Amino acid sequence: MMDRITIRLPRQQVEMLEKLVEAGEFPTVSEAVRYSVRELLEKHGNRVLREIDQVSFKV
Repeated sequence: MMDRITIRLPRQQVEMLEKLVEAGEFPTVSEAVRYSVRELLEKHGNRVLREIDQVSFKV
């Protein structure tokens, strides 16, 4: 199941996402955004979780 969120992006970023779809890189703008979020979480998610665990042990 997927949840829906609403985001606001600058027009230039929306246009670039649309161009990626037009170029066949992604089937939809939503899929391009999901891909970007997955990449962000893979890159930074573990570090953030480790920091949260460290803070909870200090309390």
